Amino acid sequence: MPGPRLPHFQSDLALPKSVDAVVIGGGIIGAATALELVERGHSVLLCEKGQIAGEQSSRNWGWVRISCRDPREIPLMARALTLWEGLNERTGRDTGYHRSGILFTAESAKKEARLERWLRNLDGLGQQAHMVRGTSLAALVPGHPARVRAGLYTPLDGRAEPQFATHAIAAAAQAAGAKVMTECAVRSVETSAGRISGVMTERGRVACSAVVVAGGAWSRLFLGNAGIDLPQLKVLSSVLRTSAVQGGPGPALYTDKLGLRKRTDGGYTIADAHENVVDLVPDSFRLGWKFLPSLRQEWRSLRFRLSHRWREEAAQERRWQPHQTTPFERCRVLDPAPSQTALKRGWAAAQADFPVLRSADVVQSWAGMIDVTPDAIPVISQADDLPGLFVATGFSGHGFGIGPAAGQLAADLVTGDAPVVDPHPFRLSRFSDGTRYGPQPGC
Repeated sequence: MPGPRLPHFQSDLALPKSVDAVVIGGGIIGAATALELVERGHSVLLCEKGQIAGEQSSRNWGWVRISCRDPREIPLMARALTLWEGLNERTGRDTGYHRSGILFTAESAKKEARLERWLRNLDGLGQQAHMVRGTSLAALVPGHPARVRAGLYTPLDGRAEPQFATHAIAAAAQAAGAKVMTECAVRSVETSAGRISGVMTERGRVACSAVVVAGGAWSRLFLGNAGIDLPQLKVLSSVLRTSAVQGGPGPALYTDKLGLRKRTDGGYTIADAHENVVDLVPDSFRLGWKFLPSLRQEWRSLRFRLSHRWREEAAQERRWQPHQTTPFERCRVLDPAPSQTALKRGWAAAQADFPVLRSADVVQSWAGMIDVTPDAIPVISQADDLPGLFVATGFSGHGFGIGPAAGQLAADLVTGDAPVVDPHPFRLSRFSDGTRYGPQPGC
């Protein structure tokens, strides 16, 4: 099942002997971190086991939103919105970014009250977010026949093209002097005197004093081999895209049934709002108790199943030596099959809500594995037990929009520069220092 079509990325061919920092993972977080570091004058190697943006960074909805985020992410996302505004100019490439606005709808009084409560999180931030009703609501979604009481509209939110944005950032990092190597898995980290001294890749060793693990769904496995415990599971999300159509909604839209955004090609990216598939795997039981708070809040949107992934992950090595072939080389791109149930339900809801879409065709569908943490916010942190090792992962489906700012914060931690926001909420140690953690109420 092929994922989204990606532009060609010209990989560097020669592995450097030494750099200041190695970034592991060629998704938007890793690419943004590499760009930040190289722009600050540091030598950087970005290693991707497959292709740039080959996994979830090209498979997400393409939303760039501050609306309805976990309150702990809001300061970082406010910074990201500023960075997105200048990203085309900064990279010299088209990311597909467009400030379209995003609308979360309320079909009930209970949902309307929840949106109003969440809106208070933006007080004083200048985001221009507000509730819309009546004719103001109808003007945002013309032709929408469904009964909607109200909506939370954030005009400064927007959209970008996942298939282009990460490539633009990685290419800009490369043009600025970073080495970017695809199909080059990092197998392990090396230490000397208790801190990072290098990495071993499938093509050889590279000396470095800092490593940033931005491996998405693969981060837990890689860090486990380094003796670092990261509580992280995977959730499958399915998406479709349509052919171009005239007259559809302009803002990105989230209802009780679907998520929808217009694409730069004139079509729409559409997903079922409430089906996320959770494959039961051995880690489900190793980590289940840590995820109980999230499960209690999100259980209605999760569909658990026993699939081939149990067998695959049960057979997967969890420890290996630097000279051994790793799981990262055996699976260059994690390309799961989408849920046909979710695709059919999302497409039916979109056509029912927007009859204009009935003239469009479904031209492609795909799925991606979302890396999730027990409290549904990322880890952007130094690993306390191993100086020089940094983690930027677990974005729980929120990583694309926040990516440029997450890369800036990760680079701040590596270089020791003043952090763009307080990194305390994103520390890895929150899962082991006695902190009570869990998702905070959203929309």
